[in-house]
Amino acid sequence: MSSERADDLMQAVSPDLLGQRLIRKGVVSDQEVERALDLQARIGGRLGGILMRSGALSETALLEELAEQLALPLVGRDLEGPSAVAIAGLLEATPISVEWFLSEQIVLWQDEPNALLVAARDPLEPALRDVLSHFYPDLTPHWVLCRSQELDAWLRIIDEHQQRDGWKSQTIGDDDVRHLREMAEEAPIVELVNNVIGQAIEKRASDIHIEPSEFSFQVRLRVDGVLQSQLSLPRERFAAVVSRIKLISMIDIAERRLPQDGRMSVRVGGQEMDIRVSTLPGVHGESVVMRLLPKKREGLRLDSLGMLPDHLEMVRTWTLEPHGIVLVTGPTGSGKSTTLYGCLESINDGVRKIITVEDPVEYQVPHITQVQAHSEIGLTFAAALRSILRQDPDVIMIGEIRDLETAEIAVQSSLTGHLVFSTLHTNDAVSAFTRLIDMGVEPFLVASPVRGVQAQRLVRSLCSHCAEPHASGLPEAERQGVESLVAKLFPNRAPAWKRAVGCAQCQGTGYRGRLGIYEMIDVLPQMQELIMQRSPVEQMRRLALAQGFRSMREDGFIKAWMGLTTVDEVHRVTSG
Repeated sequence: MSSERADDLMQAVSPDLLGQRLIRKGVVSDQEVERALDLQARIGGRLGGILMRSGALSETALLEELAEQLALPLVGRDLEGPSAVAIAGLLEATPISVEWFLSEQIVLWQDEPNALLVAARDPLEPALRDVLSHFYPDLTPHWVLCRSQELDAWLRIIDEHQQRDGWKSQTIGDDDVRHLREMAEEAPIVELVNNVIGQAIEKRASDIHIEPSEFSFQVRLRVDGVLQSQLSLPRERFAAVVSRIKLISMIDIAERRLPQDGRMSVRVGGQEMDIRVSTLPGVHGESVVMRLLPKKREGLRLDSLGMLPDHLEMVRTWTLEPHGIVLVTGPTGSGKSTTLYGCLESINDGVRKIITVEDPVEYQVPHITQVQAHSEIGLTFAAALRSILRQDPDVIMIGEIRDLETAEIAVQSSLTGHLVFSTLHTNDAVSAFTRLIDMGVEPFLVASPVRGVQAQRLVRSLCSHCAEPHASGLPEAERQGVESLVAKLFPNRAPAWKRAVGCAQCQGTGYRGRLGIYEMIDVLPQMQELIMQRSPVEQMRRLALAQGFRSMREDGFIKAWMGLTTVDEVHRVTSG
């Protein structure tokens, strides 16, 4: 047994109990255990592995102790190991890829019709048990312990058998399109894909990630902005699963060398969903990501996005401007599109003509003309904007200002009487000005039309069912600073710092849903002067602070003070 394997096995064994039992049996001395515990405290690891590395404990002694504590039989003491014939016989009948056995360092054999004996480098790994229960539902797995030397010998038998018979990976990478279609239409694959999508919607996931590795693939869900493992399956099903997704999203099944995009619509539990599908070729196969978008959403009101009263009033003022540019900045997945839709909903009263150009159109909004950009056929943001201006719009929403041409048309549109909403990829609000200038827009054409800039991130909201009161954990000076800000917004209100706990309602995470944290700059005459002078970002930030600017982190801390999120969440999305 290697020391690394010993570390794995010891995860289920109390180090104090193990040390005491080994001392009682005279296998190791008090001093050896004390030194090992001291080393464990300093460098980490498991007691059994440390004792083996130091030479104080043999593999046989450790295995015998583990067999007793874990109630597992030990090969060579309680039962015989498999013969080469037994290993080969099971390999020829198994539905699992041979490479999976070699990758996971696991060996199977049978000595009784309804029992499956299992030896593995890490017999406590839950994923191994999940795979076996899936592919051998009618057999009862009996786990055994064995020496590393024995396991290595059995794995060599598997490797030699594979090479001698010319076995290949059971993935279907080179199968023809007809066979791929047949596999994609098989009931188990259809059911698996439907279940994955259904569970993702049930868990409020925004994205489904299907990620291949050499001998398996995993499905992960992004829930409230954080990826969570959903399941791991052997590689055999991967090609069929990907083909099924491609088939229903109108993607070329035969093409695996190039990235592809597709779309599908599903109805789950009475809810209609648009699903955007993206494939990306990788070393081990195509990575597939599915973005889940409800076709219909309850009205995206500005007051439902988590803005504090002063910020909400500022944004509403910007939306009522007759012309100008309003920018929302932040990284991908920070809720920029949701904010823009909220702005449009607030002025979508039937009086003004509103047109959007997006890539893609994420949500369909009644009484608004929405244009899908298609750069591959020449319908870029800039090209679409030229046509939009001939449609007599009052308000224009541009999904993203990506280049100088789009920026210049946006500026010209605002200067000719249109109110323009758009997004930029910058880390903070102040950087939006320098970003446009760096694109090539003249400073005076930035200073004049831009009415306001909002930067944002999304933090997870505390679960209302299980959150508990808790100290803030902030340094005293920082906590007092937050309370000073709060006093201006909510006089005489008591703090409600809380911590995440976890329950069935939030799937054990302690969080359910998300809300925005924001920083906003109202472009007043003094700021316009600094922009036209190409002043450094820090100088513009100092002016903003003097005018009452509040950073995203401060905005987040206020919401943690209110018991809506946690300080840890705010640090997670604003650090770096």
